[in-house]
Amino acid sequence: MNALIDRARKLIIESENIVFFGGAGVSTASGIPDFRSATGLYNRAQNTNYSPEYLLSYAYFKADPQGFYTYLRENLYYPDAQPNAAHHALAKLEKLGKLKAVITQNIDNFHQRAGSTNVLELHGTMEHYYCIRCRKDYDVAYVMRTKEVPRCTCGGIVRPDVVLYGEMLNTDVLDAAIKAITRADMFIIGGTSLVVYPAASLVRYYHGDKLILINRDPTAYDAWANLVITGDISQVMASLVDGL
Repeated sequence: MNALIDRARKLIIESENIVFFGGAGVSTASGIPDFRSATGLYNRAQNTNYSPEYLLSYAYFKADPQGFYTYLRENLYYPDAQPNAAHHALAKLEKLGKLKAVITQNIDNFHQRAGSTNVLELHGTMEHYYCIRCRKDYDVAYVMRTKEVPRCTCGGIVRPDVVLYGEMLNTDVLDAAIKAITRADMFIIGGTSLVVYPAASLVRYYHGDKLILINRDPTAYDAWANLVITGDISQVMASLVDGL
C-alpha cells in the first residue's frame, strides 16, 4: 500500500490540472450510508414492499409525497454528520492550485463545507429545495422542521433539488463535468462502484495517463486505470496529501 501511495503522490506533485470524481463511498466515513454495500440503503429492512429506487423516484414523489418525505427524512438526512478526511484532502489540493474540479454523485454538500469551491453535483443537493408550482426557494431547515409534506406559501409542494430516479441529469452540470475531465492531466476516481449510468461513463472522457481508482472493491474499470488503490478513500486521500 505504501508503494502505491508514494506513486500516486508523485503523480499528484507532477500534475497541475487534477479532476476528482466521487461516489457514495466518499461520505461513508462521515456516517452517511452508501447504496450497495452490506449496510447500504439497498440492503436495509424496509417497512414497505417498494425498492429504494422507487422510494426515491419522481414517480413515488408524485404518487405519495408523504411516504416519499418520510423515507427521505429517515434515510437521507444526517444533520450531525461532518465532512471527513477525504473531503478535507480534496479541499487542500484545490488550495494548492492542483485540483480544478470535484465531480460528485453525492447530495450532502460536504465538499463545499470542507472548503472546495468548484463542485459539480451531478445529482443535486439536499441543502436546497423549491416549490414545484412557483419555483420559490427553500432551505433544508424549512423542510425538516415538520413531519408533514412541506408546502410553499403559494400552496405548492416543495421538493428537494436532487435528481430523483426517473429524472434526467442536469445537462449543464454534466457538460461541465465532461469538459473538466477532457482537460484534466490527472483523473482520480474514488468511492464509487462505477455502475450507475450515465455518471459511470464519465471515465471514458479521460484520455490521459494518470487515472487513479480508489475503492474498497474492484470495479469494471480497474483495467483502464494506471493505478488502482484498494482501501478506505478517507484514509487513502489523507495519505496522498500528507506533506504536500
